[in-house]
Amino acid sequence: MAQTAGVKPMAIAGRVASERERCIGMTDAERAWRKQWLKDQVLASNEPVHVEEYWRERTNPIRRIYRKPLDVLFTTLAPVLGQQRAADYRYITGKLGLIAVGVLAVHYYFKYQGNDWTKKGGWRMTRTKPMVLPGQPGFPYKSERCKDSDYADRGFSKSVFGSK
Repeated sequence: MAQTAGVKPMAIAGRVASERERCIGMTDAERAWRKQWLKDQVLASNEPVHVEEYWRERTNPIRRIYRKPLDVLFTTLAPVLGQQRAADYRYITGKLGLIAVGVLAVHYYFKYQGNDWTKKGGWRMTRTKPMVLPGQPGFPYKSERCKDSDYADRGFSKSVFGSK
């Protein structure tokens, strides 16, 4: 859902938000209103206020469950590190953890679930022929595949059925 829930946002600063409009001229009522508006922008000493019930109602229960371990860890570290640094470390640790899980999942897939002759689906990894130009060592390029049966093999010749 959009931040304004589909309602067009309204600027509460009015026309005096821009310096150009203020230089054109302001009435006494606009000056008093702007003075009060600027005073209202200053936060109180106890702000921002963290209301636990508000955040509990606002967040998904599944999200609260998977965030709980790092929340507990960095809540205990907050007195040592400081609130802002603990929040930064918690954010970075969570993101690095997700990246690590992603890398491990990709590694597992290509190690155990890759495309070979036993499966119809899956990602197939192929190597392209290296570019060897005249005058470079290895020109003309000769493939490691010796005979026609080596092409489109997909690992069959290494299996017990493919060996003779």
